[in-house]
Amino acid sequence: MRFLDELPRYVFFTGKGGVGKTSVACATAVDLADRGRRVLLVSTDPASNVGQVFGQPVGDRITPITVVPGLDALEIDPEEAAAQYRDRTLAPVRNFLSAADLAAVTEQLSGACTTEIASFNQFTDLLAGTDVTDGYDHVVFDTAPTGHTIRLLQLPGEWTRFIDDGKGDTSCLGPMSGLEKSRSTYGRALATLADPASTRLVLVARAQHSALTEAARTVDELAEAGVQATHLVVNGVMPSGADSDPLADTIREREQRALADLPPQLAGLAGDHIALRGVDMVGVPALRSLLSVDAAVVDVDQTWTAAAATLPGMDALVAELASADRGLVMCMGKGGVGKTTIASAVALQLVALGKDVHLTTTDPAAHLDTSLASDRLRVSSIDPEQATADYRARVMATKGATLDDDGRAALAEDLRSPCTEEVAVFQAFSHAVAEARHRFVVMDTAPTGHTLLLMDATGSYHNEIVRNISDGMNFTTPLMRLQDPDYTKVIIVTLAETTPVLEAEQLQADLERADIHPWAWVINQTLAGADTANPLLRQRQAAEAGPLAAIRRDGRRVAQVPWGDAVATPRHLIPEALAGAR
Repeated sequence: MRFLDELPRYVFFTGKGGVGKTSVACATAVDLADRGRRVLLVSTDPASNVGQVFGQPVGDRITPITVVPGLDALEIDPEEAAAQYRDRTLAPVRNFLSAADLAAVTEQLSGACTTEIASFNQFTDLLAGTDVTDGYDHVVFDTAPTGHTIRLLQLPGEWTRFIDDGKGDTSCLGPMSGLEKSRSTYGRALATLADPASTRLVLVARAQHSALTEAARTVDELAEAGVQATHLVVNGVMPSGADSDPLADTIREREQRALADLPPQLAGLAGDHIALRGVDMVGVPALRSLLSVDAAVVDVDQTWTAAAATLPGMDALVAELASADRGLVMCMGKGGVGKTTIASAVALQLVALGKDVHLTTTDPAAHLDTSLASDRLRVSSIDPEQATADYRARVMATKGATLDDDGRAALAEDLRSPCTEEVAVFQAFSHAVAEARHRFVVMDTAPTGHTLLLMDATGSYHNEIVRNISDGMNFTTPLMRLQDPDYTKVIIVTLAETTPVLEAEQLQADLERADIHPWAWVINQTLAGADTANPLLRQRQAAEAGPLAAIRRDGRRVAQVPWGDAVATPRHLIPEALAGAR
């Protein structure tokens, strides 16, 4: 594999959700450890599943992987990082502040800004050559899906500029109190990211037009952040061979067309292809096989697939939704499971049934097809950059209108904080939630971990309103709307694979703890019931049995979208999703 040649100390794997970043990162870490290197594997994804891959707990402390000598792992937990950051910041002043002042400062340290800074501090410590990484030959980063990784890689520069320009004095005062002493750490992290002798950034994609287009966009966005991608790994490629089969041939031909039409940003990168495997990448033996040239394929009995194939299509779910004239429909799940496609399919079917619909996304890496728009269908996205610009303008026009010149200058400076983006995105999300009082709003959400952080911000806002509202006053917060089953329908989208289903089960548990109860599950791209004689696809069919059983146990309503002739793009999949058949 070319991406393993002369590997520098730091290596990042990034790309669109669901392309196999975690599998490739874990396989790389195992391969390096097997060669006698000391390796630290770090996940920056709030919904990390590194522990699931290795079959052991991995948390926010460096943890040895027991079955791979020389390999340790760490999952950056945003909430735990924020709690530790608060404790460190408050410790020097805790005994000198009154109870009221301490409560005010603690509240100031409870927002999304603190969570972002705390996670970012852990990330930069790992890059800046601190004692955390002493003794490791390689630090391998398994990153969050593209949009959030771009955000993370931009932060060293943003915070360095913000410190240089002078920090604000209102919303960021508490969170930023520890930033000045970290200036040199951020500078070293920025230098490490930009140095190809120190850092290699590997894009992971699938042999699909959407994933390759996303990878090309990522190359441009990384370059703007001062980081150069040098390698491309195309994962899960249908191998050529003698086992010809209509379904396998269709998949192979589609992939080869996508690879032949490689975007120019990717054409100059050193490239590798990893063949599709018949088993999920769970456990060290599977990881060791991923980077090998040959992997055994075992033919299997398919008698179980008939029962799985009896699951209904999406048309029944959408018909039930259409019994109302308004409401919020949220598609949630792990990156890469097809949330955007399923959300688009739901929106189009509701329009076909005569409903007014707004299709939107909270995922900074998602790209909804605006050509789907019609008289009854509005298509938009919550763009962090635009939301932030709108928020700054709104605050300056309202709060700033009553201030003198010095006050307005101070407010404008405070609004330049990178923290402002989190507040602005939450406000835009809240407006979309409220719009569902008048029409259907179908929301394609960010991958699991970042959606849960948005839910956490929603809960914090709700608690703040409850704390400050006068007795007897009527109010409705976004959280209350999300908790109302007549107002909000959450659809969990997953694949019939071990890791996506485990993550979907955890997502459902997290939502239910917040009193938000998922309404339905959709299994996307399932091979259940497919007529294939290809041994590799038959092996993957058999591997779906366990995850399908778990889904049927956990989901109140379950529908499937088969992996048929039209899985390449949302536009082609939509008619299949609406019909519920290949």
